[in-house]
Amino acid sequence: MSNGGTPLAQARALYRVDSELAAPPELADPDTLLNAFHPDHLRSSVVKLAVGANAGENCQRELAQQLQAEAFIDEADLAGAPVTDTDVLIIGGGGAGCAAALAAAGRGARVLLVTKLRLGDSNTVMAEGGIQAAIEPDDSIQRHIQDTLRGGHHAGDPELVSAMAQDGPEVIRWLIEEGMQFEQTASGDLHTRKAGGMSAARIMHCRDYTGLEMMRVLREAVIQHRGIEVWEHSPAVELLSNERGQKCVGAVFTSLLDGRFRIVRTHSVILATGGLGRLHLNNFPTSNHLGATGDGLVLAYRIGAQLRDLDSFQYHPTGLVHPPYLSGKLVTEGVRAAGALMLNAAGQRFVDELLPRDIVCAAILRECAEGRGIRVDDGRVGVWLDTPRLERSQPGMLERQFPKLLARTQMSGIDPRSEPLLIHPTLHYQNGGVVIDVNGATTVPGLFAVGELAGGIHGRNRIMGNALLDIISFGRRAGVAAISEHDRGPKKVTLEHVNQARRALTLAGMPLTQRAPQILPDYAAKGIWNR
Repeated sequence: MSNGGTPLAQARALYRVDSELAAPPELADPDTLLNAFHPDHLRSSVVKLAVGANAGENCQRELAQQLQAEAFIDEADLAGAPVTDTDVLIIGGGGAGCAAALAAAGRGARVLLVTKLRLGDSNTVMAEGGIQAAIEPDDSIQRHIQDTLRGGHHAGDPELVSAMAQDGPEVIRWLIEEGMQFEQTASGDLHTRKAGGMSAARIMHCRDYTGLEMMRVLREAVIQHRGIEVWEHSPAVELLSNERGQKCVGAVFTSLLDGRFRIVRTHSVILATGGLGRLHLNNFPTSNHLGATGDGLVLAYRIGAQLRDLDSFQYHPTGLVHPPYLSGKLVTEGVRAAGALMLNAAGQRFVDELLPRDIVCAAILRECAEGRGIRVDDGRVGVWLDTPRLERSQPGMLERQFPKLLARTQMSGIDPRSEPLLIHPTLHYQNGGVVIDVNGATTVPGLFAVGELAGGIHGRNRIMGNALLDIISFGRRAGVAAISEHDRGPKKVTLEHVNQARRALTLAGMPLTQRAPQILPDYAAKGIWNR
């Protein structure tokens, strides 16, 4: 909560691009800062789950409501629904889903990729800063592993972290072979930079739209592959189980166009549905795309998959505050990695800008809560990202390396080369998720989970650049592993796990009035999925 703050017009008048800046105060106790100001530690934000594989564990309140909700459908809804058979079913059309599809189809499997919106509509295209991989002579796989574990407060699964880091150089090679463009040095080497929580320069990027460039390449590869069929505008409303409700053998989809149900039977299902930023946890704005409503978590949990770290989310430090219609839109960490500083209303640095994201986020929230922030007319508050000072020290930097940021802000009448940007943390990433092994397999036979949906890789805080590496590394691993699930196929597909979940909710005294998954945020559309 804000405690006053300096009005925006007054703060602008006080700002001086040529002022002398002292180093920020040393942070003696990061844990105290996090416990006092990070949103994960708000008392009102966490509840105990009452049912399911994680019963008794902490979960963020809005997510718990989704996980403990009633299903959309029962057996009667499936009567007469057309049935499609495939070898591998992939749910989600972002980077992880496309990487999995290419890996499975490349080994001869019939692949059906089904996506809620259009192919490529995902958080992947929102990723601006870059992708990590240890390729420099003064870096190593082991340092990448250590940085990732340390940045995640040593809560990550070392086996998953090791697998991802080891895949890093090969992932970059594969992306380049597929046609992805990266920034290069004058000598033609890949350009790398160091960002928060890193001990070496390890970020490779395509200006400030790395994820968009990655998704361009993956989308084209999927469309051109004859072994991959794509259904768009088809959100998953339920998974299907075998007669005992113990194995995943397919899924049920609806159409955003006509509302009809379709059944898919398969040997293995790969969930790649992304994050949940559009649930707006703790009423925060979000950097996430419109479809990020946590569908995969709901479906995986209802069929019995174990989840983890459901009370841990990443709030990116630098979401835009002003003007209001840009609220939550991201300013990539690459701007801070390039040297941009953060200032409070008094023009003072208050934290090392390249500390891990959760610490920087908590420091900003502290400044705002204690009255050192900058207040706009509607009561929202933030701090300065001092882009003019960066431009002054490196003329042309913003135009060369951050054209997306420059275009977005200039369209709103703000020129970050001469005016600092008002920023505040925005809900950005789901740290936890479905428990997986190194091949993306969940605790439910036949079900895989990859990308932001999966947990254990980033611990309780993700460092920049690991998300884009994660989706390719584990997407490709799952695509290969899913082929080994081939058997004679399901004799019968059922909703027995839905019946079991419904009984558990009833026995726990939980209401059956709310249905999940949500599919789209309430403000986006009202339609057949919100019946």
